[in-house]
Amino acid sequence: MNLKYLAVAAVLAAMLSLAGAALAGANDYAFEPVNAEIKKGDGVTVAVRLVHKPTGKPVADAVVVTSRIDMTPDGMADMASPLAPLPPSEPGVYAFKTDLAMAGRWLLSIAAKVQGEPETVVGKITVKVTR
Repeated sequence: MNLKYLAVAAVLAAMLSLAGAALAGANDYAFEPVNAEIKKGDGVTVAVRLVHKPTGKPVADAVVVTSRIDMTPDGMADMASPLAPLPPSEPGVYAFKTDLAMAGRWLLSIAAKVQGEPETVVGKITVKVTR
């Protein structure tokens, strides 16, 4: 009879651990700037690191589904620059080549799909562009 209770307890423990993993979501991830300050120019690199917050580890192999860079509203409205993805330089780093013609604050908006997560991870990172 104790064996039966032990088996039931083991099944319940397994179900609870799976439920905990299923509750993980987009909020468990964050994009961080690799360099918060960049010199203005053509063909500059803007890079962000995607991190799993509970472990602090970089997340490799996410798929970037959207990316955009604009001057922030306190800068010049409606000034966007095209982004071209670059090959990964290190795990968890997602980099783009762009032209940043003006100094000021620029906002990188990015969304990515992380393997095993149903929600899209979304980030908004402000970088300071200097002369």
